[in-house]
Amino acid sequence: MAEKKLKDLKFFKVILESIADGVFTVDNQRRITSFNHAAEKITGIPEEKAIGRKCYEVFHSDICETGCQLEKTMQTGNVAIDQPVRIIDAEGRTVPISISTAVLRDDDGNVLGAVETFRDLSAIENLRKELEKSYSFEDIISKSPIMHKIFAILPDVAESESTVLFQGPSGSGKELFARAVHNLSPRKDKPYVVINCGTLPPQLFESELFGYVKGAFTDAKKDKDGKLAAANGGTVFFDEVGELPQSTQVKLLRLLQEREYEPLGSTTAIKADIRIVAATNQDLKEQISQGKFRDDLYFRLAVVKFDLPPLSRRREDIPYLVDHFISNFNAKKGKNVIGVSPKVMEILMKHEYNGNVRELENIIEYCFAVTRERIIQPSNLPSEVLEAAGELSQQEQAGKVSSSASKADSEEALIRDTLRECQGSRKKAAEILGIDRTTLWRKMKKYGIEIP
Repeated sequence: MAEKKLKDLKFFKVILESIADGVFTVDNQRRITSFNHAAEKITGIPEEKAIGRKCYEVFHSDICETGCQLEKTMQTGNVAIDQPVRIIDAEGRTVPISISTAVLRDDDGNVLGAVETFRDLSAIENLRKELEKSYSFEDIISKSPIMHKIFAILPDVAESESTVLFQGPSGSGKELFARAVHNLSPRKDKPYVVINCGTLPPQLFESELFGYVKGAFTDAKKDKDGKLAAANGGTVFFDEVGELPQSTQVKLLRLLQEREYEPLGSTTAIKADIRIVAATNQDLKEQISQGKFRDDLYFRLAVVKFDLPPLSRRREDIPYLVDHFISNFNAKKGKNVIGVSPKVMEILMKHEYNGNVRELENIIEYCFAVTRERIIQPSNLPSEVLEAAGELSQQEQAGKVSSSASKADSEEALIRDTLRECQGSRKKAAEILGIDRTTLWRKMKKYGIEIP
């Protein structure tokens, strides 16, 4: 009997040493009882120094103290499969690995300990970083030749003092490009001020932008600097510049022409040491032909103009954007989602994306909110995406149609109630609703909501 056990042990050791993945076993006290050659290679710790020690003394993993997977497996019997963790090797280097665990039991079903296999992901991690380096520019991810042409010339444009206009559909990344111009410019260490032209009422535009002096109007009890003064030496980003009424377009034109402005109620001009970048989701040339936008202002803004493509014209970027958003949401939400299923990727590659990159990001965030799995499945996608892909059942489609009107009604009511509670403050209302002020402004226009 003893001879048979010895043969079984030798046979078991031969198998362990032939496996390319690291393998070790522990007893009920989490003391290591076996440690194969691959485990030695990945950790840099020889077998004789590992045997008998607690597993956390060998691996120094980021989950050892707060959520040891081996201990959980022994306590619950639930296995782990390909869970990503990081360990510290014998040289003090951080090594990314994926682990799988299982319980070891005797013939009577009693728990003897556990086994863990782990795979070195260093090569994959390095490859991922190289891909990100190749396909990222500032915070913008793209493999598209169209986008890479912009990437190539943007640093030179940023170095200049020229006014830049980004034109493209909502959600195409105009804000990221505007920020990149500032970050790559000599003004990068100075203020970066965003002015959303679509949410700024015409009557407040001048006072908010230029500031005012005491007595300029009834409530002007003291002098107040505007946003231009706050941006001195830096960059001002005029977002949704196509939304400016004609009266305020004149004031912006003078700023661009003269590089100076007068606070409301003042007769003294102040020099504006600023770089101006603008963006719009409208075709400004079409706006000019309709008499809604000044042609002289357009040519002042569009000294350098970039037309950003919709996501539908750069579908090759979708897999990289999906990986990028998954990585971001893993960090923000403390999850370990490793990707999407092939079927989900197929659906995402065919989706229309009227909201462009922002819509894709919202889809992935929705999936994070509803999934408990490590691979996002079609059932985790929003019903609107599944419906567009023809993946909803007839029953689900009927339910969605019947509820769409009530959903719109409830959204309108929620916005109205929130604005009323915030006494008309769109900034506070947007924060409570969890949306940005531009989105709130568009929804208000959609439902015909006026400030109460």
